[in-house]
Amino acid sequence: MNKWIATAIVLSLAGCAVAPEKEATVEGRPAKVDGLESRVNRNTVIDEEVLYLLMAAELAGQRNQYDLAMDAYLQAAKRVDDPRIAERAVKIGLFLKDETRTREALTVWLSKDGKNLAARKFAALLAIKNSDRKAALDNLDAMLVDDPAGFEAGLLEMSKLLEKEGRTQFTYDVLDELAQMRPAHAGIFFVQAVLASVLQQNELAQQKISQALLLEPDWNKAVIFQAQLAGRAGDLVKAREYLEKAVKQAPNDKQLRKMLLEVLVSNRDYDDAIKLCQSVLDDKPDDPETLFTLALIHMQQNQVDKAENTLEKLLSNPEWEGQASFYLGKIELDQQRPEKALAWFDRVEEGNYAFDADMAAVSLLMGQKRLDDVEARVKRMEVKYPEQRLRILMVKAELYNQSGRYQEAFDALSLALKEAPENRDVLYARALVAERLDKLDVLEADLLKILEKKPDDVAALNALGYTLVDRTQRYDEAAKYLGKAIELQPDEPVIVDSYGWLLYKQGKLALALEYLRKAYEKQPENEIAAHIAEVLWEMGDKKQARELFDAAFKKSPDDEYLLEFKKRFLQNGQ
Repeated sequence: MNKWIATAIVLSLAGCAVAPEKEATVEGRPAKVDGLESRVNRNTVIDEEVLYLLMAAELAGQRNQYDLAMDAYLQAAKRVDDPRIAERAVKIGLFLKDETRTREALTVWLSKDGKNLAARKFAALLAIKNSDRKAALDNLDAMLVDDPAGFEAGLLEMSKLLEKEGRTQFTYDVLDELAQMRPAHAGIFFVQAVLASVLQQNELAQQKISQALLLEPDWNKAVIFQAQLAGRAGDLVKAREYLEKAVKQAPNDKQLRKMLLEVLVSNRDYDDAIKLCQSVLDDKPDDPETLFTLALIHMQQNQVDKAENTLEKLLSNPEWEGQASFYLGKIELDQQRPEKALAWFDRVEEGNYAFDADMAAVSLLMGQKRLDDVEARVKRMEVKYPEQRLRILMVKAELYNQSGRYQEAFDALSLALKEAPENRDVLYARALVAERLDKLDVLEADLLKILEKKPDDVAALNALGYTLVDRTQRYDEAAKYLGKAIELQPDEPVIVDSYGWLLYKQGKLALALEYLRKAYEKQPENEIAAHIAEVLWEMGDKKQARELFDAAFKKSPDDEYLLEFKKRFLQNGQ
C-alpha cells in the first residue's frame, strides 16, 4: 500500500470512536474516547509500519477485539516518542485486567514521560496490588518528588481503591519506609494516619497525625482529623482542645466552628456552645444554621421561650421555615398544647421536614383517639409520599390495631413484609397483631426470624416468652426466652412482669408475687395490676386482690385486662 494512501486512511479514522465502550481505568469505568489524531503528536515522525499498527489498533477497537488493539498499541508505543500511545495501551490493559502487558506498557510510558503523575499512580497501584514493595516505594517517592503539593491528595484518592483490594496495611508499611527517606514531608504521616484509622488502629492514627502536626503545626486539615480521631475515641475534651486551637488560627472557617459547636453540644457544654453561636451571630445576625443550632440548644436546656423566639426568626426564610415550624410544633406538644402543635405541623407542607411533620401530626391524633382524622391523613400521605410506603403501611397497621380491625392490620403488615421481608420492626408488629388473631404460629415464626438475626433482641425474647406462658403450657421453652431477657435487662418492668407471670404459671406463687410487685412499683400498669390481683386471689388473699383491683378499675374502667379479671373472678360477686 502506498505510504500516502496509508496516511490518508489513518487520518480518516482520526475522528472515529474506536476505544472500548467501557473505560480502561483501575475502576473499570468508561473512558473518554479519543481518535488517533489526538493520540499522536502531529510533529511525531511515524514510519509506515507504525501507521499500520495504529490502524490495526483502531480497527480492532471498533470490533471490540481489545486484545489485538492492546498488542498493536503496545508495539506502536515502543517505536514512537509520543507517550500517549503507551498511555492508551495501559488503559486497555487495565480494562482487560492483563497485568503483565499493563506493566510492560507502563514501563514504556514512563520511559517516554518519566514525570507523568498519572503513569506513576498506575504504576504505584499495580506495585501495591502485587506486593512489590520496591516498585511501590520507587513510584510513590517519584510522585512525592515530582508533585509534593498534590502527593497527599493523590495518595488518598488511591487509598480508596487499595482498601477495596485489601492492601491498606501494605500501603501503610510502604509509607513507613518512605517516611524514613523523606522525614520532613508531613503529608506522608497524614496519609498514614488516615490508613491507620481505616485499619481501626486509633492510637496509631493519633500518633501519626501528631507527627504531621509537628512538621506543620498550622495545618487545619490535620487538626480537624486529629479532633475527629479524638471524638471517635470518646475523648471530647481533647477534640474540643484541638478544634479551639484551629478556630483561633482560622476564625472565619465555618467548617471548624461548626465542628467545634457539635463537640460542645455532644459534651453538653451548652453555655460555651451558646457563646460560640452568639459570636457567629454577632458577625452574621441572620445566619440560619447558627440560629437553628442555638434554638436546639435552648430546647435541650428547656429554655422554651428562648427556643421559640429563635425559631420564629427562621420563619421568614423559605429554606428554613419547614424545620422551624416542625420544632415549634414539638415545643407546643411538649407543653401539652396539642392543637397549637397540630397547627405548626400542618404548616410544614414541603421540604425535608414535611413527612416528619405529617407523621408527628398522625401520632398526635392517634394519641387523642381521633382515628377518623388519622385515616383521612394517612390516605393523603400515601399519595404524597409514595417513597415512604413502608412506614405508611406501619402507620396504617397501628391505626387498624387501635380501631380493633386486627385482620386489616395483619394484612397491611403482611403487605409490608412482601416489600421488606427482613424488616425487624414489621416482623415484630405483625407478631403482636397475630396474637390478637390467635395466629400463634405466625407470631412464633416472626419472632424466631428476628431472633435468628439478633439473639439478644430483648423485646422479641419477651414477646415470645410471654405468649408461650400466657397462651400455651410450653413453660420450659418460655423460661428459656424470658430467662435470657431478664438476664439482659433485669430491671425492665415489662420483662420482670413477664418473668413473674411465668413463675405464677409454674406454681411458684410467693416468688411470682415478689417479681410482679417489683414490676408494678416501677411501672404501675393495669396489666401488671391484674396479674398481681390474680396471684393474690390464688394465694387466698382475696381482700387485698379486691383492693388492688378496685383502685386500678376506678382509674381505668374500660381496661381490657381489668375487665378480664373481673369477668373471671368477680362476675358472680365472689
